[in-house]
Amino acid sequence: MVHFNKPQYPTNVVKKKDIPKGVWVKCPLSGEIVFNKDLEANQMVVPKSGYHFRIPARERLKNLLDTDTFEEFGKGVRAADPLGFVDSQPYPERLKKYEKESGLTEAVVCGTGMIHGIRVSLAVMDFRFCGGSMGSGTGEKITRAIEMALARKIPCIIISAAGGARMQEGIFSLMQMAKTSAALGRLAAAGIPFISILTDPTPGGVTASFATLGDVILAEPGALIGFAGAVVIKETTKQTLPAGFQRAEFLLKHGLIDQIVSRLEMRDRLRDILQALYLKKKPVAENSPRE
Repeated sequence: MVHFNKPQYPTNVVKKKDIPKGVWVKCPLSGEIVFNKDLEANQMVVPKSGYHFRIPARERLKNLLDTDTFEEFGKGVRAADPLGFVDSQPYPERLKKYEKESGLTEAVVCGTGMIHGIRVSLAVMDFRFCGGSMGSGTGEKITRAIEMALARKIPCIIISAAGGARMQEGIFSLMQMAKTSAALGRLAAAGIPFISILTDPTPGGVTASFATLGDVILAEPGALIGFAGAVVIKETTKQTLPAGFQRAEFLLKHGLIDQIVSRLEMRDRLRDILQALYLKKKPVAENSPRE
């Protein structure tokens, strides 16, 4: 048997100075340490591993749209407090906190813009506002984005990053599933394309409604997508669940989504899909929906 001497480490090592917060970021997938500026320049996608960090709605819009083409609508739509909900603090106080933290008035940003010269109506959800949960204000804004697409006869794109229904609004939150789905039904009847993009995470009522009703359904790599949580499903079915069964790659294999597209390629991929589904420019309707 070969014996190795135990390595001796110096006891008087001088510790390095603390690195300022926000300068370096650790990749959860590979453990790689990435310079934050490089990560931001790469749309928050780790270059080597391809891990996609979550990003704000306005950053997504900046990455996707032609410069200076975004026209926002629905800014005045805010969540109500129909139930007078109070837990550890009143619901309106929570909403003020979410607004301060995110700089948004609701969990979605809506507007029109151009992708390689093609005008589209967009609704982009932001997980920072109440975990992207779908309250009555969120559903109203998403519905308006669909109505805008219908009125102007332009494609609709919804980018989901949600935490399901917003419990503080009870049944009013759940009603948004039917409301948004009905609007998409009218859009489909008019033959206007709807592209759904699923990002991490997209669970709950969002997945059970508009997020999975797209003519084309795309997802970012590794996105968590599903209705109920893994623990709930396991306890209900009494079965061992496959590894990664709620990730985009598993769902692509089983047919729920059409393509997995890196954030770095999304803008060009949308151009290709829009050109295939929306070849001819259609006249803009004279009457636009309420803003």
